[in-house]
Amino acid sequence: MSENVSVRCPVCRREHFYAAPSYPCACGAPVTPPLDRRARATAVTHRSWEDDWVTVLCARCGRTGEWPHPEVGCACGTVLRVPVAAEAVGIPTARRVEQSRRRTFQPVTIRTARDAVTAAALYLRWLGYADIRRADQRPPNGIGLAARGLLAQVDPTVRPASLRDVECLWLTAMTESADCVYFSLAGYATDARTVADSLAVPLFVLDLTGTPQPVNSRADELDATGAEASGG
Repeated sequence: MSENVSVRCPVCRREHFYAAPSYPCACGAPVTPPLDRRARATAVTHRSWEDDWVTVLCARCGRTGEWPHPEVGCACGTVLRVPVAAEAVGIPTARRVEQSRRRTFQPVTIRTARDAVTAAALYLRWLGYADIRRADQRPPNGIGLAARGLLAQVDPTVRPASLRDVECLWLTAMTESADCVYFSLAGYATDARTVADSLAVPLFVLDLTGTPQPVNSRADELDATGAEASGG
């Protein structure tokens, strides 16, 4: 666990003490973004994928992963982005490490749409997919994620995913010669599940603990065998 650092709000000048959360690497080790004590926190005025995520190196196995950028909310209503040490950002993979036996998945509680995306990204990394990022093409609903050889769609709405949602994901993945997987917070319409079975699209439901639950047999297989089952 990281040490507390002093974070001052640039709007109201309140001082906060903050410790960055840890996230599980694929090897099972906790990874904590190292904070820059010398730099000042900045107010978040708009959101972008590049600013919301940061690349951090796992000290145990040498993998790099994309993790949520540390933030803290001030009582004045300002969201503060806490600076991360420069050496943690954009580190290239130093070496290839054999995939270790997967440990128990450690979820993050889902309270917001962003939490749902984080939970899906952490799960994909746990499965063994590398270089998870925002997909180049935005899906009709939800948020698109991409990894090497994979497209994923995360639907954090309260509407069950439709047949069209599943078909659009599958078609987009086909054009990119990639596999695909769908994560939904509200489940799936009956015809969506039927077409997913015929197209071999893994379907998962995100429960509020942040743990993806397999909905069909293809999702069960992916959950059991990891990225190797899809050639990831």
